[in-house]
Amino acid sequence: MGLVFSVLIGLAIGSFLNVCISRIPSQESVVHPRSRCPRCRKPIAGYDNIPVLSYILLRGRCRNCKNGISIRYPLTEALTAAVSVLIYLKYDLGLEFAVYFAFASALIVLGFIDADHRILPDPITLNGLWIGLLISLILFIPGPLVARALQAVGFSFPSPRLVSFAASLLGVIVGGGILWAVSEAYFRIRGVEGMGFGDVKMMAMVGAFLGAPLAVFTIMVGSLLGSVGGLVMMKFAGKERDYELAFGMYLAIAGIVAALYGNEIIRLYLNLMMPSS
Repeated sequence: MGLVFSVLIGLAIGSFLNVCISRIPSQESVVHPRSRCPRCRKPIAGYDNIPVLSYILLRGRCRNCKNGISIRYPLTEALTAAVSVLIYLKYDLGLEFAVYFAFASALIVLGFIDADHRILPDPITLNGLWIGLLISLILFIPGPLVARALQAVGFSFPSPRLVSFAASLLGVIVGGGILWAVSEAYFRIRGVEGMGFGDVKMMAMVGAFLGAPLAVFTIMVGSLLGSVGGLVMMKFAGKERDYELAFGMYLAIAGIVAALYGNEIIRLYLNLMMPSS
């Protein structure tokens, strides 16, 4: 039943994420009016708004105007459902599931908006940052690894809540700080902006939720994916070297990977680099 629930909630939220992706860049309400065809703008009936299934039954066309609807709508719903299932398999149903699924959903929205418009809206990144800091006081999510590191260098905290909050705050500083430093260095060397400040705020949000080690992991994986993606675009899509890469999209993918498997990957890497004697 938990698996079925994770699929259904993923599909339902994925449908809502489509609305967010479409409306947030133009500063429209994501609540009113209800879903409508992107072409003829007529409201979509409830029976035509069943995630994935309605798209298949209508053969990817609006019932009213018969114009085609982008396949990205059902793909976003299916992607969100898949991420929901992966989070359920790792964390089961509970508060952690809700937190990580909300975090992943925010990254999905940011990734698609950045791909379309090359922006990362403040209402998501900045609100996500504050929410991540507050959640650290409840779930102690980013705390254990940082707690051990702080204790190793002589720091101690009287409460696990303070450890977790310190870890989250350090994640904000490290996640946002690394990208800010890279952006500032690029600007001073090249005289042009190489990275938008939206990426900095996005990584500060990721750091608030995941802590410093996984923020660094996200940047490293996102940079690798972005490098490969940029080379592919230049090779096969005819883009020039000054092509504006949607770096936020790759950071979003890396952030979801970090939330799901980052600790295990880091642990495996450390074991390979420093095998126990």
